[in-house]
Amino acid sequence: MNGIIIGLLLPFLGTTLGAACVFLIRNSIPQKLQKILTGFAAGVMVAASVWSLLIPSIEMTDETGFMSILPSIIGFGAGILFLLFLDEIIPHQHIDSNDSEGPKSQLSKTSKLVLAITLHNLPEGMAVGVALAAAIEHSSYLTMAGAIALSLGIAIQNFPEGAIVSMPLRGTGNTKWRSFIMGTLSGVVEPIGAVITILLASFIIPILPYLLSFAAGAMMYVVVEELIPETQEGKHSNLGTIGFGVGFLLMMTLDVLLG
Repeated sequence: MNGIIIGLLLPFLGTTLGAACVFLIRNSIPQKLQKILTGFAAGVMVAASVWSLLIPSIEMTDETGFMSILPSIIGFGAGILFLLFLDEIIPHQHIDSNDSEGPKSQLSKTSKLVLAITLHNLPEGMAVGVALAAAIEHSSYLTMAGAIALSLGIAIQNFPEGAIVSMPLRGTGNTKWRSFIMGTLSGVVEPIGAVITILLASFIIPILPYLLSFAAGAMMYVVVEELIPETQEGKHSNLGTIGFGVGFLLMMTLDVLLG
């Protein structure tokens, strides 16, 4: 039970601590540092998608040959399509852009910024919830330590993400406390989504391989659609690449050693 609680709270704690940087940093995050942090987050999510989600998904399938990877293929594709669908129906705006995406709305820029980050965090919450559910029901394929390793990796990448969210909100005219609260609330979707998944664990056991790969596909959509383009725009793209490598190696190490 303690492992489940830790796994649920770690990502949210990472976002909260990162959002608190708005009280410590006077101005916006330097562009070089933001490139590194964004690349780091992308590296963590890619490694987590492979080692914590796709590999257990394949190992859980009691089939051979092509049939052993079919659930992973279906789930991965469905995860990408699901995020693509949400991207189209929810009005949002990315931090580094002045243009809104999704349907037209009267929402403020601040609200659309928060919605964009919430979309980003949704697959991470799904990934933690599915991993914990798999650890509870199929510990031979994904241990509780492995699920917590995934949660810890996401928490680590949520720290800079929380700062990247709260600082621009402060720059749009919000107070420090309002920026902190909104930055923190952008991560609430993660534990909520994880809890719902765990509560439904007994009903989703037969489709766990699909759900694990679904979460991987959703995370990869965020990486390719949002994070990697952000690291490669403008100057200092090499720093984003270095950050990606560090994040990837860290998440891979956590998963192999703790999983």
